[in-house]
Order: sequence, then structure tokens, then C-alpha cells
Amino acid sequence: MQSLSGVLASSTLSKSLQEVLTVTTNTCIDISSTLKKGSLAGILGMAGNENVQGEEQKKLDVISNDMLKSALLAIPEVRAIASEEEEDIVPAHTNGEYLIAFDPLDGSSNIDINSMVGTIFSIYSKTGNQPATEQDFLIAGNQQVAAGYVLYGPSTMLVFTTGSGVAMYTLDVDKSEFILTQESVSVPKDTQEFAINVSNQRFWSENIQNYTHDLIAGKEGPREKNFNMRWVAAMVGDVHRIMCRGGIFIYPWDKKDPSKAGKLRLMYEANPMAMLVEQSGGKAYTHTQRILDIEPTGIHQRVAVILGAANEVDKCLSY
Repeated sequence: MQSLSGVLASSTLSKSLQEVLTVTTNTCIDISSTLKKGSLAGILGMAGNENVQGEEQKKLDVISNDMLKSALLAIPEVRAIASEEEEDIVPAHTNGEYLIAFDPLDGSSNIDINSMVGTIFSIYSKTGNQPATEQDFLIAGNQQVAAGYVLYGPSTMLVFTTGSGVAMYTLDVDKSEFILTQESVSVPKDTQEFAINVSNQRFWSENIQNYTHDLIAGKEGPREKNFNMRWVAAMVGDVHRIMCRGGIFIYPWDKKDPSKAGKLRLMYEANPMAMLVEQSGGKAYTHTQRILDIEPTGIHQRVAVILGAANEVDKCLSY
């Protein structure tokens, strides 16, 4: 069985990108170890702060962010980082080759109930000899050189791409390294499984309400087949299910807060997940455009997300 370090060493990726991926994933192994201690380490509960989005931070949000921030800023390959938990970008090395955006602990509302959470990351190439600015990060997702996530579940899994397909790795706890367990991940084009937070239905557009109504109508409805709904309440968990067995994930625009195009952040949630899904044969859109073609206007920009099985995404967009 191949380890991640072995796969990277035998790849055609630059040594600098290999180093960034290695440091990122090794730090996620450390986060996984920290998570497993739970209440024993006094790391659960609220941190008593809010992040830039106005969301109350969990202790592990802060801990995970600090771990990734410290590890990545220490290596010369990194030019700057952007994080859900940081108001502004954090410059690193002026001559660094890579920009990294990440959600250090997606689904942190699940922490205290011992449910699935994860780390999502997006890597861009951006050279120069001036200190990095936010403008450097405002690059369309189709320019990502790598993207991935680490799911902290019953086993810790790494799913990532460098633009040539998607592979899955499972953490060997005894060796403290990721082992390749699935190559060439493929998302089926059709599905009978969907993920959406139905409690927000009254705030959705008429199109999305009609679409979900037809799904729930099942075999007796216009779709003429039964659908199952699954909802983890952590994007990383819902997308992982799609990567494993297919489906569609929808976090639509809603009128609950018209100032927000959606809840999910483009740079460190939608873009990396869209790259992974597309590299697996699926599609990833907002209501109006391909996610990877969006020109960002800010590092914390929000977008609506519809991603997963290609034919089902098309069907949803047709409403």
C-alpha cells in the first residue's frame, strides 16, 4: 500500500507544492489527534469569541486555526494564508510560491456531539517579491493547483486533487501517515439521494422549493422515483458522502438574509469542493454559474452551492 509521502515523491509535482501538501496534511493529522482527546483535554465548548462572520467560535475552531497557521507560516514556500477564522489574510514569506485558503474546522457545531467535522483547503500559485495582499487571493477557482479536505470521522480520511483526478487516503494511526485507499474517485451522474436543510424551505426561491417538492413526492411525483434525504450539517461530511456513493448537495440562496448570496464561503469551502467534485465527474454551480468561474470580490465572499451528480445538478438548475 502506498503512503501519501511515497505518492508525492513519485509524482511530477514540484518539490515546493509537495512540501505545502505535506505540511498541510501532517498538521491535519495533529488536529485529528487533538480532536480524539475531546473532553479529556478540555478542548470542547465555546472560545468566547466571534469570527469575522459573526459566528461564535468553538475552542477547537481556534486551536485548529492556530495549528495550521503556525505550521504553514513557518515554511518558505507559503506566501500567505487566508482562513475562515482570520479577518484578513496573513502574509508569510515574500518569495513564497503558494497562497493557501482554508476552513480549519468545518462543521464545528458538530464538535460537542462527537459528529463529523473536517478541514478544507485550497492552494493557488502566486509568485512575486512584494508582501501579499487580499487582492492576490481574488483568483477564480479554476486556477487552483490543489484542493482537498480531511474528514475527522470514525477514521480520518484525506481526499484531494492536484487537477488530475481525485484520490482518497486513510490515516494509519499507528504509523501516523495517510495511506492510499482509493484512486480515481468517480461520482455517478445520476442519484436518488439529496442533502439540503429543509428547515429553511420557507426562505428559498420558488424554483428550489418546487425542485425539492418533486424530490419528496417520490415515485408518485413527476420524478417517478423515490429519493432519500441525508444531512450531516457539515459540508465536508455531506460532500464526502457524495464522493463515496453519489448524491447532490444544495445550500441555496435564501431570503432570510438577502445581503448574503448564500451561507458557504467561496474561497475556502465552495471552490475546493467544486474542484474535487468536477475532478470526479460531477458538477458544481450556484443558481446561475459554474462555481469555479466566479471572480472573487473578497476572501470571505459567500455563494449559493449546488454540487454533485452531474445529471441531477442539471435537473435542479432547470427548475
